[in-house]
Parts: sequence; structure tokens; C-alpha cells
Amino acid sequence: MPVRTTHVGSLPRTPELLEANARRQEMGEEVFRTVLQSSVDEVVRRQHEIGLSVINDGEYGHAMTESVDYGAWWFYSFSRFGGLELTTDTRFEMAPPASGGTVKLAPFAQRRDWVRFADAYSDPDSGIHTARQSETAFPTITGPLTYIGQDAVAADVDGLLRALEANGLSASDGFVAALSPGSAARISNAYYADDTEVVQACAAALHEEYKAITDAGLTVQIDDPSIAESWDQINPAPVLEDYRDYIQIRIDALNQALEGIPAEQVRFHVCWGSWHGPHTTDIPLSDIVDKVLQVHASGYSFEAANARHEHEWTVWEDVDLPDDKVLIPGVVGHSTNVVEHPELVAQRIRRFTDAVGPDRVIASTDCGLGGRVYPSIAWAKLESLAAGAALV
Repeated sequence: MPVRTTHVGSLPRTPELLEANARRQEMGEEVFRTVLQSSVDEVVRRQHEIGLSVINDGEYGHAMTESVDYGAWWFYSFSRFGGLELTTDTRFEMAPPASGGTVKLAPFAQRRDWVRFADAYSDPDSGIHTARQSETAFPTITGPLTYIGQDAVAADVDGLLRALEANGLSASDGFVAALSPGSAARISNAYYADDTEVVQACAAALHEEYKAITDAGLTVQIDDPSIAESWDQINPAPVLEDYRDYIQIRIDALNQALEGIPAEQVRFHVCWGSWHGPHTTDIPLSDIVDKVLQVHASGYSFEAANARHEHEWTVWEDVDLPDDKVLIPGVVGHSTNVVEHPELVAQRIRRFTDAVGPDRVIASTDCGLGGRVYPSIAWAKLESLAAGAALV
């Protein structure tokens, strides 16, 4: 059986789509939708021609207006929540922890890795893309969170289904990425009493998005950097068990949001943040892998190609992976412009097929490639991914 292939979600936007996002109001909704659907048709066709097994719409419904954008995966969610107001003075002031809690996120600039390498993170020419991100108005929760994204998620679903059909594919060949409650909850709060209430409110709202995707026969990919990435955003470093309690709240809320949704239509993506930084203060996978496996999903996507986490493939030699679950390891990276050789990709894949079997591995990328590496390089990486899987 050939090793299946996929990617994490975000793919490079075309210049035409970037311009359409920037001029959406000016050009009108009908014209914009035509450009968007044409772009989705093309990105699906290109993935299919490369030979990827499980493909998506490139997250093209998550608007980007610049070719380098680390926020599109997250910011799209704000247009799908009611109960928010834009503000410019409370960015990254997180909801307080529950009574007695000991974990609270610090502002992004106070991350431990960012403090250690402040010279690099503050230099726009350092190669760390976050150094170029501009401050913008940021939403704050000012009332009960509600889900208002019905039309938006319906458009994402319909656009992908149309593109899949045009390429002779079915809904089971496609996935749509959606934000986790824990990641959505990293937002300014002026309404809920504590962090737990915010996370649970996000879960209740996002259930509707997940159900809309899976009811259409597609797989929903839950994007949840908050499980691993938040470790670095706590300064000073917390006690490990306190942090595990903190992410348990997020795991429980996600499972609440997934109630009634078949696990075989859910895959869970965890990463340590997609910016091109040193990542010296990332939490080890071994410290959280049992929490990750609690998520009611059939597949688990994680970084396994970059220099900070590639060694952690050995974790899966010791984990008792349930028979009905699959691994979706990253075998090409998003944080380097080097295009991995297919032989290296094959070697990385074999580590996992040797551990759990070839039918339980779907080779993937570390994180989304769109907005993170140059478009031609991103597509070359996907070609190398498919070529490496063919060698296996």
C-alpha cells in the first residue's frame, strides 16, 4: 500500500487572490467570489497533479493580503465570533486563569525564546519573519461569544467540494482547517470571569463550524498550536504539572466541541509555532504526547522535520498508539528555504512506518507553507514530499 500524503493546510496565495482580498469591498462580492473559486480550483488541481492524497483549499478562505502573513490561520476566526469589539490598547492581555490557577500567558514579546534572542527578533532583516509583523487593531471579548460564521464556513466547504469534483475527487479526499478552542481563546477578554470560561465559550461556538465541515463529508483539521506553543509564552517557565493542567482545560474543551462528530473525520494538528525562530524553549513532545492522544481524532499531525523536533520521532517507539489512529508527521519543513531531497523525505517517513506500520502514516509538512516560504519553494517542497513517499 502506498504511503499517503497531505500537508497542514495553508498554501501560498496567488498574486491575484492577494489583490482580491485587499480590494474585496471595491470589486464587489460577486467578482471576489469568482476570483476565490478560480483560485481554489487551481490550488486543488495542483495538489492533485503533484500526487497528494488528502488535499484542501489552501485555506484560501482565510484572507491574506500580503505574501508573508503568520496570522491568517488565527485571525480568520474573529470574523466568525459574535461578542467581539476591535481595540488597539489591550492586545495580548489574556483572560485570567481560573481561581487558584498558576499559568498565565505573557505578551508575545516576553516569550522566553524571544527574550533570549531579542536582538534577532527585533531586527527586520534577521530572517525571523515575525520581526516584520505590524501591530493592528485587535479584538476584545465584550459580550457572550456566539458563532456567526455560517455563511463563511459554508462558502469554504462549497468551494472545496466544487474543486474536488472538478478534479474527479470526492469529499473524503479533502479537509478544511479550523481553529481549536484553545487557540481561539488567546484573545483579549473583558467579559468572562476566567480563562476556563473563555475556552469553553470558544468550544461551544466552534462546534458549529466543525459540524458544518464534517456534515459535508469532509475531514476537519483542528489547528491547535496552543497545546505546545503556549509553554514558551509563560515567563518564567511554569511547573510542568501546572502546564499540563492548563492544556487539559483546552483538550477537554476541544472534545466538548467535537461531541457528535465522527473521530474518523477529525485530525488534530499540534505545533510549536510557525515563525522562523530559534525555538530553544519549546516543550518536548514527550511531555505532552499523552494529552495530544486524548483528542477525539483519528489522526495526529505534528512537526518532525525541523532541527528542533526531528529527533522526537523516537517518542512513537514507546507510545501505544491505538489501532484506529494514524500519525501525520511533518517530513518537510516550513522554516527553511532548503528543499528537502526525496531520499531524506523517504528516510524520515520510514522512521514512522517502521514504528507503527505504513498504513498508519500519512506523510505531511511541519506546518502551513503559505505565508511562510516563497511560493515556488513551497510547491517544490510538496513535490519532494510526494517523491519521497513514492520511494517508500
